[in-house]
Amino acid sequence: MGGPVARGRTVLARRAAAVVGMVAILATGCSSTDDSSSEIPTIEPATPAAAPATTTDPAGTVRAFPAVDELITVPGSTVLAAWTTDEQLLLLDGAGAEPRGVDLPFEANTVDAGPDGTVLVLGSDELARVDVGSGEVTSQATLDGELVSAAVLADGHLLIGTADGTVWNIAPDPAGVDRPTTIDGLASADVVVTSGDAAAVLDRRQTSITELDLVDGRLGIALRAGTGASEMISDPFGRVMVTNTNGDELLVYTLDSLVLRQRYPVGPAPYAVTYDAARDLVWVTLTGSNEVVGYDLSTGIPRERHRFATVRQPNSVAVDPADGTLVVASATGDGLQRIPVEG
Repeated sequence: MGGPVARGRTVLARRAAAVVGMVAILATGCSSTDDSSSEIPTIEPATPAAAPATTTDPAGTVRAFPAVDELITVPGSTVLAAWTTDEQLLLLDGAGAEPRGVDLPFEANTVDAGPDGTVLVLGSDELARVDVGSGEVTSQATLDGELVSAAVLADGHLLIGTADGTVWNIAPDPAGVDRPTTIDGLASADVVVTSGDAAAVLDRRQTSITELDLVDGRLGIALRAGTGASEMISDPFGRVMVTNTNGDELLVYTLDSLVLRQRYPVGPAPYAVTYDAARDLVWVTLTGSNEVVGYDLSTGIPRERHRFATVRQPNSVAVDPADGTLVVASATGDGLQRIPVEG
């Protein structure tokens, strides 16, 4: 998720904390057991760099917009959803349209893409759903824990991650909402992704990625994810892309069974990441230099195809489903940027 700007820490301080924490973690190796999260060695989670002032005009066009915590492409619709720092969800129906505001029903920890045409709102033990067509908000479930991540399986089940490392597996039918199952054992379940019926979780406090065994309801194979991983996405080919913010890298895994396929230096403090299906590109924002870079992963090593200057603090990025334009959001209120991409 797109968090606060550096949370009062410098990049050097974050990396020093990561190195100290990693000494303890690496001594134990990667684990896929269900140990109590209180006994797991952890590090301070990575955050985006405090971006410098922009020295180059941002590419494309920039419109005035509130500071954005998260920018979401909503599956099954042509709507972009922006969760702003003033706790409102703004729905964007295209390049020139005025955003539609939706007041959230409770204080949210984050928002995430839900089943087709919806956004999930995650709070302290509450889960709600926003229909992006009508703007209607409905209650989804009450769950134990600070809810911080969500993903949708091919069969409609919801996977909901908590700040203390639990993943809830909720059936799509109303009767199943009252009987979710859980998988425990992580320090935190910060990002959940799915690819078909496979799923994986990013644990920022362990800087690790773990497959989920959804049949037996337990953790599967786990691998280290750099020295301070922040964000994770999946694509239709079963690839999982992770930004290693503290290590200035893009990591590419495949699921079933979990394997690290590519590890590539991309520049200062990569953070937000999104997949461009029309061009088969992965876009990564560099918060240390106010840039966004597009990579082709098809040859076994990332190849840079595009690089653009962005608005300051590019903590969120998405591809507009309405026209394929790349959209970058500033976490400091410097605007919403739209970049037409050729080829």
